[in-house]
Amino acid sequence: MTSKKEEFDRSIKERLKQKQFVKNPINGTKHTLLVSSAKGGVGKSTVAVNLAFALQNLGLKIGILDADIYGPSLPKLINLNEKPKSEDGKAMIPLEKFNAQCMSMGFLVDEQTPMIWRGPMVISALKTMTQKVLWKDRDLIIIDMPPGTGDTQLTFAQEIKIDAAIIVSTPQDLALLDVKRGIQMFDKTGVKVLGLIDNMSYFEGDDGKQYKIFGEGGVEKTAKEFNKDFLGKIPLNQDLRNSADNGDPLTHSNPDHEISKIFKSIAEKIIQFYQ
Repeated sequence: MTSKKEEFDRSIKERLKQKQFVKNPINGTKHTLLVSSAKGGVGKSTVAVNLAFALQNLGLKIGILDADIYGPSLPKLINLNEKPKSEDGKAMIPLEKFNAQCMSMGFLVDEQTPMIWRGPMVISALKTMTQKVLWKDRDLIIIDMPPGTGDTQLTFAQEIKIDAAIIVSTPQDLALLDVKRGIQMFDKTGVKVLGLIDNMSYFEGDDGKQYKIFGEGGVEKTAKEFNKDFLGKIPLNQDLRNSADNGDPLTHSNPDHEISKIFKSIAEKIIQFYQ
């Protein structure tokens, strides 16, 4: 015989299944793309910013939204530390750098100030940066996601109109465990995964040999396992690292660099989806 508690639990589950989330668009932009990793420390933010300027080099008007509330990196990656202005005290005007419109929690707080916030405050901040920022005439907003599959990811997947996502990972088995969780999260929430990027795939020494420091083939194998596209490999490269530290992304400062050409190839694949 079914108890009242069991009936209540079943009722709640059914109501959750039936709940329809209203997905709000990001005004001022035609399309949105999440750059996710699930695992931290895989170079996702560097990939996101360089991919943004690779897309800009192909003629798109780009916006970059740094959605990592606890560890924003956009101010460092583009050497921008101004505070956004507001004409009415309600909506913020995004900052501009290298012809891209940009927004990050890092623009709003001191660089060394820790964000000691619980989930509801994070969600409120995300809604502010998506709904109360005056993005203008953007073809595509690149959203640099924090690691994990928590509040931020669910907020974007369920409440913000998102066209697609790409996932960045190193080939290391430990990173790929989280990638698989990330793929399944996006699949369950109805966000299309355009494909996977293999970052830090190898290091080319002075002897011309490729050293697979983090392993080999894991990202491409995972893409096949989950029937996703494999978008390409980005090797470890000192110029890429230096450009990030200097605040001028390699695809912007040197679009003809061999690494920039890899980003261009990935950007061309992404554009095909939006056409």
